[in-house]
Amino acid sequence: MGREKIREFAVAIGADDPVYLDPEAARAAGHPDVIAPPTFAIVLCQWGIETLIGDPGLGLDFDRVVHGEQRFRYVRPLHAGERVTRTTTIEEITFRVGNHFLNTRTDMVADDGELVVTAWLMFVVRGE
Repeated sequence: MGREKIREFAVAIGADDPVYLDPEAARAAGHPDVIAPPTFAIVLCQWGIETLIGDPGLGLDFDRVVHGEQRFRYVRPLHAGERVTRTTTIEEITFRVGNHFLNTRTDMVADDGELVVTAWLMFVVRGE
């Protein structure tokens, strides 16, 4: 994760805490470099989401998808300069009230094997 990508995200969402923007402020707060705002993890989920959308076996009609829920569980903040491996898993697909619900989990693991953050996303595929 690049420092500039984290800075761009922080500016875009109006997160002006210096630990997101200034390496010296981040180090003074005990971090190795700038840290990513908590919702930055959604950027790292993008690859898994795109894979789901493009999977013909899943048959996901993205034109009918709405974002239902999103949550994160952090072990520690993500920081600039680190590499993480992301694994996206479909946890559950259900059908209720004429709509499909697709629940995914993305685990983000640092190069040293430490789980850093888990993100859960729910997509609602509206019925016809």
